[in-house]
Amino acid sequence: MSRGKRRRARESSGSPAAAAAARAVVLSSPSIPPAESATESHAAAMDLSSIIVNYKSRRALLDCLASLQMDAAGYEHEIVVVDNDPSDGALEEIARRFPKVRGIANAENVGFARAINQGIAATTGTFVMILNPDCFIERGSLAALIGYLRAHPRTGVVGPRMIGRDGKLQYSARSFPDPFTFLFNRYSLLTRLFPGNPFSRRYLLSDWDHASVRPVDWLSGACLMVRRIAIDQVGAMDETYFMFNEDVDWCRRMKQGGWDVVYVPEALMHHDIGASRKKVAPRIIVERHRGMIHYFHKYHPTHPLVAFLADNIIRVRAGLMLAVNAIKPR
Repeated sequence: MSRGKRRRARESSGSPAAAAAARAVVLSSPSIPPAESATESHAAAMDLSSIIVNYKSRRALLDCLASLQMDAAGYEHEIVVVDNDPSDGALEEIARRFPKVRGIANAENVGFARAINQGIAATTGTFVMILNPDCFIERGSLAALIGYLRAHPRTGVVGPRMIGRDGKLQYSARSFPDPFTFLFNRYSLLTRLFPGNPFSRRYLLSDWDHASVRPVDWLSGACLMVRRIAIDQVGAMDETYFMFNEDVDWCRRMKQGGWDVVYVPEALMHHDIGASRKKVAPRIIVERHRGMIHYFHKYHPTHPLVAFLADNIIRVRAGLMLAVNAIKPR
């Protein structure tokens, strides 16, 4: 049934052929009340499009999908899983257990940002949710996020409160980084040794209890819900980032485009971050630091000598992390 012209997000690159070859599926149920914007309510066949990028996370992905489908009851909703390494059989398992979920199989690991853009281009929802496969959604979280977007038409991005397996708060809402923030991020040595230092507190917003709705600079890409018309205006993710930093960049561009970015703690996600304790592919560490350099050159142009110093400090950090990673258990 036609509901007007369908909007599609611009995709900075990505593989249209892969998206076109995806298994077509729509998870449908009774529609929720009309959207705040008449344009949005008629622009898309779906209320919500959920996009999950998978990379060797089959077990977590299946749990994530189960929680997502349960909380999506009552919504016109579609789910797309973009698999950057389909060799583990995740898409085949999904086809058996979640036959209404659409799968896009990439022949190689194209990175997180490009895979998200494939999902955006392949969907039509008024709102787009980006979700990591290691997230588990508490009931009522989708309603809280969608409800806030509908009540606040100038909000382009919302994100939930996140807690880890240990029940501790994850600082998923933060201030924009400056060129030396990497020395004071969540896992940095200085933050662990001196958690109360003013630089870490400013970046992580740790003086705030994260229990109230609040406009912030950026939100973790582990779970974001984005208004599609904001994506139409600002553009999809910057595919220069392979993995990490693309969420900071996207939120910054949203704010530059006049859209608010808001933390909504009524929505709750359990996020199992295991990578910090386990060995990861060296490419992930290299690409993460390459993304830092790209971000700071993009948003903090400075004197070439200062940039050279910052770049090389970041490279030294990458080298140290590669060395530590080499001795971690698998």
